[in-house]
Amino acid sequence: MTIGFFRNLTKPKSAPPAPVVEREHSVAGRTLPLKIVENHRARRLTLRIDSGGQGLRITVPPGLRRGEVEKFLDRHQDWLEQRLAKVPTRPQVRPGIKIPVRGVAHRIVHDPSKRGTVTISRDERGPLLIVHGERVHLPRRIADYLKREAKREIEKLVVKHTEALGKRAKAIRFKDTSSRWGSCTSEGNLSFSWRIMMAPTPVINYLVAHEVAHLKEMNHGPKFWKLCEKLCPDTERCKDWLKRNGGALQAIVFD
Repeated sequence: MTIGFFRNLTKPKSAPPAPVVEREHSVAGRTLPLKIVENHRARRLTLRIDSGGQGLRITVPPGLRRGEVEKFLDRHQDWLEQRLAKVPTRPQVRPGIKIPVRGVAHRIVHDPSKRGTVTISRDERGPLLIVHGERVHLPRRIADYLKREAKREIEKLVVKHTEALGKRAKAIRFKDTSSRWGSCTSEGNLSFSWRIMMAPTPVINYLVAHEVAHLKEMNHGPKFWKLCEKLCPDTERCKDWLKRNGGALQAIVFD
């Protein structure tokens, strides 16, 4: 979620530059980490709520007075409260709850009788995610399972899309990021959030196509989206799904 506010960039030369800071901000009964980032390319203030509602980020133009940031936050306090009220609660991974795997809800079952592995099964009530070993390790074992699945599936998709594009990825990394689902550096390094394995398979494919397209177009201009749709014809639908449902996946607690 992002909101922007244009400002007059003309200011006295004596105005001290606002430092890049990390602090906390209280809103809607929560105290959230707030990161204020100065960007020389920024022409306006932008305010973003991280996926899952776990933090705030303000991007500011160079030399912005600290007081303007505070006024900006005050003006948009109602906006923040309204948006945060819509952020899903943070379910803790535990036996009995359901989490999606490739878009399909699986009920978590703890079975301590075997070594610490995770298996997919089903019973008369539907798909199961069976976690073996000690109960204390259950959240971590599920996270590790999703990481392994992400590595196995996404690496294949990277090969598929890079071959179609005629480009090569230098490296593929997997992270647990709260602000983005993937990234591509100018050196050709691709990064993905392993949480994407909870999304439907077409959405996983879209995310990989999106980041691979950046190997050729390091922007989000018309040429980029045309290339993205060439690699993934279902781009618009998948992009919309991730926008509407991604916060709920980011909110799930695995520790």
